[in-house]
Amino acid sequence: MVMKRLPLRHVSIHGHDVRYRRLGPAAQGTSSAQPIETVLLIHGLAGSSKTWDAVMPLLAERYDVIAPDLLGHGESAKPSGDYSLGAFASGLRDFLAVLDVPRVTIVGHSFGGGVAMQLAYQHPELLDRLVLVGSGGLGREVSWLLRLLTLPGFEYVMPLGFPRPAVEVGTNVGRVLGRRGIRSERLGEMWRAYASLAGAPNRTAFVRTMRGVIEPGGQTVNASDRLYLAARVPTMLVWGDHDAIIPVSHAHAAHDAIEGSRLEIMEGMGHFPHVEDPERFTRVLADFLDTTTAGPIGPEPLRDVILGNVD
Repeated sequence: MVMKRLPLRHVSIHGHDVRYRRLGPAAQGTSSAQPIETVLLIHGLAGSSKTWDAVMPLLAERYDVIAPDLLGHGESAKPSGDYSLGAFASGLRDFLAVLDVPRVTIVGHSFGGGVAMQLAYQHPELLDRLVLVGSGGLGREVSWLLRLLTLPGFEYVMPLGFPRPAVEVGTNVGRVLGRRGIRSERLGEMWRAYASLAGAPNRTAFVRTMRGVIEPGGQTVNASDRLYLAARVPTMLVWGDHDAIIPVSHAHAAHDAIEGSRLEIMEGMGHFPHVEDPERFTRVLADFLDTTTAGPIGPEPLRDVILGNVD
């Protein structure tokens, strides 16, 4: 699939440049007689908003669609600071405030799923729905390669594994093969993540972010004990049955833990179902949006759920 490159916008938040892509009626400044829902797309570790390029135009026919580059990723600033899940969630809250977007359906892929769950936990008033795609933060297991990258001192040898000349050659070879119809969307997305680490600021932000959620033994963040809170809003889990990064068993366990949740297993797909088959992914997401109603969120329902006072 040949994708049209979507333009990047930018906004300054707390003195840091945040880049994002936006499509839909709101992006074009057009009005509608009916309220238009907003879908917020969050990429994974070492990713960027570009991962959603094939999905955004399809969703934008009916929704306001926003995809930011998280700080430390893509074209956004890479400050020396806090790269925890909590900091990313607070950053998204401020990002939405600056854009004057009151509520969203948040779609988080991989690490972005962990950020989405953290936003739902810290700022439930912002959520209409929650969609987790091959999400982190749902169990211990994760790819051996990511665990390897968290070993002490690995940041000092990373430059040897990501030499810029080699990355540039690999990128050019990929372009030539793509023009000749030889491509793998899954491998292409993995290569883009690898290539993003050619720059020193990117590698530093990557290591800080990754070590906040992964250690040599596996994932360190696990939302399993709080998944019952997600039942307050419509929740869907989307997973590729061939995911080699985060096992599909995490999806089944989370589905069992979240009352009323929807589970979509995409056969033949790996860790990037939104890239590997964007049309099918968009159909699944659009059906979820069409057949669910935004959940009521506020301090009273949250209190009731935590104290076990909800029927």
